[in-house]
Amino acid sequence: MLAAPRRIHRRIGWEVMAHLLGAEALHLEYPTRVVFDSVTAGINEGDRIGVVGRNGDGKSTLLSLLAGRLEPDAGRVTRRRGVTLAMLDQSDQLDPALTVGKAIVGELDEHVWAGDAKVRDVLAGLVADIRWDAVVGELSGGQKRRVALAALLVGDHDVILLDEPTNHLDIEGIAWLAGHLKTRWAGNSGGLIVVTHDRWFLDEVSTNTWEVHDRIIEPFEGGYAAYILQRVERDRMAAASESKRQNLMRKELAWLRRGAPARSTKPKFRMDAAYELIENEPPPRDTVSLSQMAMSRLGKDVVDLLDVSVEFPVVDPSHASGASTKTVLRDVEWRIAPGERTGILGVNGAGKSTLLNLVAGTLQPTSGRVKRGKTVKVATLTQQLVELEGIQNERVSAVIADKRTTYLAGGKEMTPGQLLERLGFTSAQLSTPVKDLSGGQKRRLQLLLILLDEPNVLILDEPTNDLDTDMLAAIEDLLDSWPGTLLVVSHDRYLLERVTDNQYAVMDAAFRHLPGGVEQYLQLRAAGSGGGGSADGAKSVPPQGGQGAGAHATGASAKPALAGAQLRNAEKEIAAIDRKLVKLADQIAQVHERLAQHDQSDYDGLGALTDELRALESQVAELETRWLELSELLGG
Repeated sequence: MLAAPRRIHRRIGWEVMAHLLGAEALHLEYPTRVVFDSVTAGINEGDRIGVVGRNGDGKSTLLSLLAGRLEPDAGRVTRRRGVTLAMLDQSDQLDPALTVGKAIVGELDEHVWAGDAKVRDVLAGLVADIRWDAVVGELSGGQKRRVALAALLVGDHDVILLDEPTNHLDIEGIAWLAGHLKTRWAGNSGGLIVVTHDRWFLDEVSTNTWEVHDRIIEPFEGGYAAYILQRVERDRMAAASESKRQNLMRKELAWLRRGAPARSTKPKFRMDAAYELIENEPPPRDTVSLSQMAMSRLGKDVVDLLDVSVEFPVVDPSHASGASTKTVLRDVEWRIAPGERTGILGVNGAGKSTLLNLVAGTLQPTSGRVKRGKTVKVATLTQQLVELEGIQNERVSAVIADKRTTYLAGGKEMTPGQLLERLGFTSAQLSTPVKDLSGGQKRRLQLLLILLDEPNVLILDEPTNDLDTDMLAAIEDLLDSWPGTLLVVSHDRYLLERVTDNQYAVMDAAFRHLPGGVEQYLQLRAAGSGGGGSADGAKSVPPQGGQGAGAHATGASAKPALAGAQLRNAEKEIAAIDRKLVKLADQIAQVHERLAQHDQSDYDGLGALTDELRALESQVAELETRWLELSELLGG
């Protein structure tokens, strides 16, 4: 349970850190359970708090209590006199009859809001692709969500409470929101509490973390990465019954320390403690073993897209016939390797789903050819839960009883029941009808049913919906041991970096490799490369002030830092690197094939092949680093 509201007198000049909002001895219960029991919490000036916990444990309820939208059964919420507060919840609170402009800036004169840099930044970051005069009731759910968030952020509030603000935002929008919240107030003013399953976002904006569990709130210093470290330390001292969760969290910590470079430099990480905890923890994935297994299941050929283009007919009143075509993908070449783990980025409407439909075989290209291996079995985890249709009235135990009796995960045979336990199902939930499961439970059951069908190519389309951070870690742990080709489309940056080894982007109808990963994609988008592509296809900004905001958001077009002979030499070197990378990819595929065919009892021979593979991968890493350097010099 949280201690009483902190009264830490840290002097900033002559000022003292002031208390903004507090909750004293809150008690809340429903007929079936107690949500909070005598919880006390406090928010001071400068606090940036991320809230984590299992679905259903009370995260959203906590925000409603603090905002005064829900009254506790006992205890009270106090607010310092004059403190203003705003909350974004998960329900739609906008008046459907308002226009977008009225919903965001109200009755303010245009010269007032257009002259405010903060307002222009919010408009450019969230609603630049939505018509200013559009009626709220006619917008999609995602557009309404962004309008509601924009309406909150243009206001001047001392405390902001955000419940899943990253829902319906793409990777660019999430990065923008993180940057906005980090600079919205001075470091010693304002208060932020955010509930989200986006772990990258949590780590980026939070300086403290609250974990909601078992009717209490437990505080941790730092963002998500620091929270994981402290939680591992806590779990290590817990009872033996917690051993499974300890192991999973250690694995998560090991990835955080070995993973994305941006995380490894956070000063709030206590390096010595972290290294001690993961000293004997193996890497999350045994890449060589998984590649061998994938090769044996798939053979050499998976799916090759060869010079593929896709066009769709569109209604065009300006065209003589009233119709024209839109090119979604142009001259795409992609040879998917056995065991490949690829994340695919792109704005809504760019063509990501079209690309995956080509891979899955549900769409034929307008031109070019799709070559498919004979043993390929593709499965797609969609957002529609189609796998659960027709079994809504069946109990979970009966559903999995119809599937395989065992499943191989991480070299160990597991029963479907053990897999369900690994994905967070309790024994009591096995007798629950499918229709009565929560959204997150349905998503986990959907994934299990797909895996039990043993596909060798798995496509994940926004798999993080309805899942809390613990369940995301559990699913990532399961995917670590899955021996097949994995293709992921997601706006969850943490998930992409965690489960994939390469990232590509669909930009301007082209398919582009991103050696620099998500960060490179954001740089390309900010520089204007790969331009538009909103969900509704039309780019529209508010008049005057909105246009200025758009310019502020994207910045001036990047210009090459080189000229003349230097420019030509750099372009030649990039072309040479591209050719070398193609050759190295072929060599790596050949080594993987030799590994799969080699006598598994010849350890010396396997060791030599493994060393050869590592040397080739090292060359690839060096070439990709040089490619990035040259790309930046050439202006992205």
